[in-house]
Amino acid sequence: MREYLVAGNWKMNGSRSSVDALLTTLKAGVDGNMSAEMAVCPPFVFLDHVGKLLAGSPIALGAQNVCDQDSGAFTGEISGAMLTEMGCSY
Repeated sequence: MREYLVAGNWKMNGSRSSVDALLTTLKAGVDGNMSAEMAVCPPFVFLDHVGKLLAGSPIALGAQNVCDQDSGAFTGEISGAMLTEMGCSY
């Protein structure tokens, strides 16, 4: 059977307090009988914070963008390896 993924991002919006409120609500509404994978993709500056808040929950962490280069002088870009190290699955 096909696996479904429900993912959301909030573009360039939010603050630490709004992230906390959103994830508290999301985690409260999730149970172990989900028929789809869930992921959230916050702005880069919140990845570490969101990753910690999601620890132990079935909601995965993802990034909104990734550079196609592994490393180099690409100001402001983020590599896949960096995102993986931050705990991103998507």
